[in-house]
Amino acid sequence: MSVTLRPVTDANLVDVVELRTTPAQEQFVSTVAQSLAEARAHPEGNPWYRAVYDDEVPVGFVMLSWDVVPQPPDLNGPWFLWKLLIDSRYQGKGYGREVLRQLVGLLREQGATELLTSHVPGEGGPAGFYERLGFVPRGDVDSQGEIILRLDLHS
Repeated sequence: MSVTLRPVTDANLVDVVELRTTPAQEQFVSTVAQSLAEARAHPEGNPWYRAVYDDEVPVGFVMLSWDVVPQPPDLNGPWFLWKLLIDSRYQGKGYGREVLRQLVGLLREQGATELLTSHVPGEGGPAGFYERLGFVPRGDVDSQGEIILRLDLHS
């Protein structure tokens, strides 16, 4: 596995937008097209997004709020994992875990001490994935009722 995080450009946009979760996961994560539209609609979130590649094959998409001034409950941060989507064909192969490993390295280089994310509660959701990676509930929810999770980046 040779995972890289690459900018979304005109050259790869169509391939990246075609990435999809399973139908059952659609209630938990928006499509890449919806995520890009959300990024455009909310520049205050300082969206930073990348296509996830294994060699030359796009396998996923990730988007963060990058070093923002928190304005809870609508804008959490300063470092917030806004979207993580691994295409259904590539799930269960360690891509999500590798993306998070790389992000943690990047964020530590920026001086970040924690990474936040949130999830919609429900059967088949991403709670277990995040828990296995060390995220813990922060004890609150965002304005959409999503549970906010925190990953300590000190260790």
